[in-house]
Amino acid sequence: MKRVLVISYYWPPSAGAGVFRWLKFSKYLGEQGWEPVIYTPANPETPATDPSLLSEVPPGLEVIRRPIWEPYRFYKILTGRKAGEKVQTGFLDEHRKAGRAEKLSVWIRGNLFVPDARKYWVRPSVRFLTRWLKDNAIDAIVSTGPPHSMHLIGLGLKRRTGLPWLADFRDPWTQIDYHHSLRLGRRADRLHQRLEHRVLTTADEVVTVSPHWASDLEAIGRRPVEVVSNGYDPEDFRELPGFDHREFSITHLGAMNADRTPAGLWDVLGRLVNTDPFFRKHLQIQLIGKTDISVREALVGHGLSPFAKIIPHLPHREALGMAARSALLLLPLNNTPNVMGIAPGKLYEYLALKRPILCIGPPRGDAATIIRNTTSGAVADFDDSEGCSRALLGWAEDFGRGTLDSQSRGIEAYDRKRLTHRMAALLNGISR
Repeated sequence: MKRVLVISYYWPPSAGAGVFRWLKFSKYLGEQGWEPVIYTPANPETPATDPSLLSEVPPGLEVIRRPIWEPYRFYKILTGRKAGEKVQTGFLDEHRKAGRAEKLSVWIRGNLFVPDARKYWVRPSVRFLTRWLKDNAIDAIVSTGPPHSMHLIGLGLKRRTGLPWLADFRDPWTQIDYHHSLRLGRRADRLHQRLEHRVLTTADEVVTVSPHWASDLEAIGRRPVEVVSNGYDPEDFRELPGFDHREFSITHLGAMNADRTPAGLWDVLGRLVNTDPFFRKHLQIQLIGKTDISVREALVGHGLSPFAKIIPHLPHREALGMAARSALLLLPLNNTPNVMGIAPGKLYEYLALKRPILCIGPPRGDAATIIRNTTSGAVADFDDSEGCSRALLGWAEDFGRGTLDSQSRGIEAYDRKRLTHRMAALLNGISR
């Protein structure tokens, strides 16, 4: 049994998309001959927690938790937030629009905390882990980001120990969807690019989650980048409830920030509830997760508030249960420059739920390709109101006939066990 040290900021009881990738890999790596050891903060500033995820951690898995200092206390003072208030990722704010204080804090975050606010954990972690590795046999190191400070820990350990290192990019670095919003000066932007290039050219293996993002990283590092997508765990979908035929419910799982607001969809639904008795009687919009104030305002502006239910957070299993009862599953992509490679983790869980998916995003993007290849739903571009309306009206007819269902096929390619086999093969390749 080989051993791999996994450096991850997100780990249960933290919740959110950043947790599941390596939680699931860790669950199944043992079957592939690898024993993971997790290195994670003892006191992270995470948007939400879900203690139920602790039951997913394999028995006996070694988890090293070390204290982290993050400057969020000063951010909360600057922006007038309470000490216990959660800081959301991706510039999502549930209660207020960005004012002067928020804009100043963004400038500070972008220009003083490079690559991110976890930068102060890098040196203490490299020192601690270098000592720890002298007494503990490890065959490979994995860093997973964002936050991309985790990759700087991997970089430091690679330089000090020479151990094989795999850098896993769940999201891009300088091409992440909110990078353009960081108000970066020239010096900070160059530093981001320099650190990113060092990681990409030093790691023994670089992995990301979609083909377009792999191509983008290859262009920066001038080296091959492997794709190991996100996926679904079949065990999470056993004994879920069936579709509730009483409501034409459209459900979104996960955070929805301003860049992900499907303005065209709200416009179409606003017109349909005013002109079509079916939608006026049966429509229900369910947003399960942190929801930006701009989304709430858009729902009000299009007359959709009476049809909408916003649930800030649910335990993972409970959220899947609500989605399983839904008529349709909503997948709005970020309308940002990196959208072609966006294939969110929720997409793969939507596939496993086997409810029709409505994707709002480019028809040639990686998410659209997966939906098309699995015949699991419809894709409408950001400004394609006609295509969006056509899909909704077709599904409404199926709902009325009692035949609304998903015809998805070939989703087994995204089974977490298969994906773990692929990741283990990459670890074997660098650890020989």
